[in-house]
Amino acid sequence: MAQLYWHTTGTGNRDLVLLHGWGLNAEVWRCIMAPLSAHFRLHVVDLPGFGRSQGFGALTLDEMVEALLPQLPEQAIYLGWSLGGLVASRLALRWPQRVTGLITVASSPCFTANAENWPGIKPETLAGFQQQLSHDYQRTVERFLALQTLGTPSARQDARALKEVVLSQPMPPVDVLAGGLEILRSVDLREEMETLEVPLLRIYGYLDGLVPRNVAALLDRRWPASASLVMEKAAHAPFISHPQDFCAAVTQFSASV
Repeated sequence: MAQLYWHTTGTGNRDLVLLHGWGLNAEVWRCIMAPLSAHFRLHVVDLPGFGRSQGFGALTLDEMVEALLPQLPEQAIYLGWSLGGLVASRLALRWPQRVTGLITVASSPCFTANAENWPGIKPETLAGFQQQLSHDYQRTVERFLALQTLGTPSARQDARALKEVVLSQPMPPVDVLAGGLEILRSVDLREEMETLEVPLLRIYGYLDGLVPRNVAALLDRRWPASASLVMEKAAHAPFISHPQDFCAAVTQFSASV
């Protein structure tokens, strides 16, 4: 039977739901939970099929949102990192009355680079990861994690922190990992998000190799009602490399919504 892992902690009077990225689990937030829990009632979840949320197969983006719905607070700010940013965005589009604010972190409404000069991950790179999963999926996950910290002064220790998070909980089944890569490969929310009714903050890492920094400027023009922050020495996991600055940005945004 499918079982969703959901943990609530914190002394604040506002709800903040944290949604992790591909291949990982809720332990990735460990480094920022203490400072944030002073301001929020924090909800950390393992996305369906990842970590302790066992019994799920490969899901589409909409199916992932549906699986989360029964546990969601009545109203909350949603913070989604990478793949979690797509989940949080879809949730805000479908259930805006339950979302007081949306924060996407190192995320893109369209992760795949395309012929319209949209910057992102090359389709062949994602296809390569999907292929390699069936041969050596632990090494594939490790390679993907290593890409997330490249270029930062603390790259080695950040990559080690991400690897520890993966190994601390059950590894997701191959079909769940492949399904997550398929979401990253195929989903494009650029147009839908133009109609978003919810306050939105987008946080990026200047050195991010998966979500290039020029996505920020492109979306500034396309979604003028949203705000963006590019963290200078951060890559794909700014909350790990720059936890203090990251938490300050989150609490400042929450005070405005």
